[in-house]
Amino acid sequence: MAAQLFVIDYTLHGAPKSFIIRAERMDSQEAWHWASCDAGVGRIARFGRERVQKTTAPVAQQYGIEAVAWRRA
Repeated sequence: MAAQLFVIDYTLHGAPKSFIIRAERMDSQEAWHWASCDAGVGRIARFGRERVQKTTAPVAQQYGIEAVAWRRA
């Protein structure tokens, strides 16, 4: 499957944020993880094969991340 572009919108402590990411797939769980990475909370793998624990919605919400939504760019 080829990588596609996705737009992820979220709020951080009430301030709207948005970014574009290229990924092979996107769902709600992935969007929450990437929003937390953009906010500086989540961890990004250093190597392609490195397995990192995805940031979940409840954990992200503890850091002020809310209203995560995604769409194709």
